[in-house]
Amino acid sequence: MNLKNYAYIGDALWELFIRERTIKLTNNAQKLHKLTTSKVKASYQAALLHKLEPKLTEAENDISRRARNLPIPVGRRQIQTEYRQATSFETLIGWWYLNDRERYLEILTGIELELKF
Repeated sequence: MNLKNYAYIGDALWELFIRERTIKLTNNAQKLHKLTTSKVKASYQAALLHKLEPKLTEAENDISRRARNLPIPVGRRQIQTEYRQATSFETLIGWWYLNDRERYLEILTGIELELKF
């Protein structure tokens, strides 16, 4: 499968994962939006990827590297770096979900323990 497709499904899975957690915190729509967007933005995903990198297998590192090198439509250099890392993170989420559900759950469980709202 194309890495962009893994990133596409990974983006949706990550947003759902975060939304499932934020709905338990408040009924206020404005607060829900703020909590959710703080965890689905590129800078947060890039930071998570950085934390995950030491735990990645050789194959996962290869997927991550290839996903970071995908052509992306972002102009500014600093934003582009974060966006590439976020795309890499989303690609891994999608790849795990579709190819290794056990690893997917293991990674999300580890992330959930670190989530702070």
